[in-house]
Amino acid sequence: MPLVKLHKKGQLTLPVGLRKQARIGDGDLLDARIERGRITLTPQSLVDRQIAESERDYKEGRYYGPFESAEEMTASLRHEMKKRAKKKGARK
Repeated sequence: MPLVKLHKKGQLTLPVGLRKQARIGDGDLLDARIERGRITLTPQSLVDRQIAESERDYKEGRYYGPFESAEEMTASLRHEMKKRAKKKGARK
């Protein structure tokens, strides 16, 4: 069983072998719990990660809508595409 050292601010590094066995990587979310005096880390599913990312986007104002119709949504998408094209053109 590998030993893991707790660093400043409560950070720790999981050894590569453990990450591979658990099939987790950079940016993955883990559920942390205390169970009978032990800390358990459980990888969360892709859906859980996507929900967390969506919540973060919403809190930071990166969302569109709600829309009253499909046409309204399409118009919003076209508007955003034009804005991004202008930005991209300005960077070149």
